[in-house]
Amino acid sequence: MIMSQSNVTTVPHTSRPMWLTLLRVILGFILLWKGIVFIRDTVRLKSLIQETRIGSFSQSADALTMIIAILTLVCGLFITVGLFTRLSSVVQIPILAVAVFFVNIKRMEQNGFELVLSVIVLLLLILFAIKGSGALSADSYFKRYYKIGPRRTEGEEGI
Repeated sequence: MIMSQSNVTTVPHTSRPMWLTLLRVILGFILLWKGIVFIRDTVRLKSLIQETRIGSFSQSADALTMIIAILTLVCGLFITVGLFTRLSSVVQIPILAVAVFFVNIKRMEQNGFELVLSVIVLLLLILFAIKGSGALSADSYFKRYYKIGPRRTEGEEGI
């Protein structure tokens, strides 16, 4: 049996299609946009949280408003660049699940687009929580960087 040697300096071949990377970036931009909207209009977000009629959510709506707004913004940024994509997706899944099942379904007659967008974002979050960020991402870059190590110049000593 002949074993092939691989060079660690080569970029690993990935069978992941580029359209998934594009979907990840679009998902990240949507979350960034929603995070900015939530931060700009915290009163609306607070009223949406109170509309869930879940006791502990309604009682701590002020704190949840800021937590959700900041998490959505930060996770959107991370997903866009592909850094901590799985963790960011897992953090956002409960937020989107509550938005879909407790807020947007009740408001479907007023704005059906929000429900459709929330369902699509929830499904994409589940996809990227399973699949990860892919080859064209900050996660992949750092994995390769730490696997290969920093490039040394002539005369620089190793440890």
